[in-house]
Amino acid sequence: MHQPESVIPQSNRQAIFGYLFVLLGAFGFSAKAVLVKLAYSCSHQLDAITLMVLRMAISLPFFLAVALWSANDSAKTNDAQRLNRLDWLMVFGLGLLGYYIASFLDFAGLQYISAGLERLIIFLYPTFVVLFTAALQRRMINRHQALALALSYAGMILVFVDNMTAIASSGLLLGSALVLGSAIAFAFFLMGSGMMVKRIGSTRFTAYSMTVACLATGLHFVMQHGVKLLHLPTDVYWLALIMAIFSTVLPAFFMNAGIRRIGAGSASIISSIGPIGTLALAFLLLGETLTAAQLAGTALVLIGVYVVSRAK
Repeated sequence: MHQPESVIPQSNRQAIFGYLFVLLGAFGFSAKAVLVKLAYSCSHQLDAITLMVLRMAISLPFFLAVALWSANDSAKTNDAQRLNRLDWLMVFGLGLLGYYIASFLDFAGLQYISAGLERLIIFLYPTFVVLFTAALQRRMINRHQALALALSYAGMILVFVDNMTAIASSGLLLGSALVLGSAIAFAFFLMGSGMMVKRIGSTRFTAYSMTVACLATGLHFVMQHGVKLLHLPTDVYWLALIMAIFSTVLPAFFMNAGIRRIGAGSASIISSIGPIGTLALAFLLLGETLTAAQLAGTALVLIGVYVVSRAK
């Protein structure tokens, strides 16, 4: 018997859901920079670590719940991968690098530069993965990769120069350097996280490493500001709540769910909508300008990252 046309095969449904999950995750992550800029505009006393601790404090219960659920579920099915001391050190180090250090540098940089520029710099992390992997493995970069890297960095320079001429900001260099450091830290995090994801699964790894980052952020806040109640505008708390739920917790698990269904390669290509979403939201909510140079530079970066992702 022929299957009715209205019935979508299971494999196609899985792919459709995978694309949808990745799109939702990419859009959620892309909105984070805009939410951070909106929060900074609500209070001149708000700094990077304070906003981070609000975001992490709201996110932590969700990641702890998922970590406990995952551990219990694995114990029931007797397929839990027991972590040894080296595994825990890897989870601890990668959690600090990817979700604490990279996030702090990103939040700090957004105090000085636009959301659109921040997202493009962050989006260069796949090119850094290619460069660092080639250096560690002592192998040459092929012509396709070299062309992709050249396109990405040419686009980034074009957008950066356009920001220098359009915005008289003394903090442009500092902010860009901080966000660049964030992208480099995240690239190293991705290089190290692959092994741990294979050992304990993406859900457990995400939950454990995010828990480590949440605790490190809380310690940083206490060391810098002490133990005291925060007196911030109500809008800051609402933005932190939205950021924690829709730009931290849900996108992390949406991405994992999407990657399981369509693969990392397809997910990385679909995720290229992220910078475009940031530019659109920044234009609509922050009033950031969209120039021809920015659009051209963004296109070059996206093409370069696409070629790198395909080659990788």
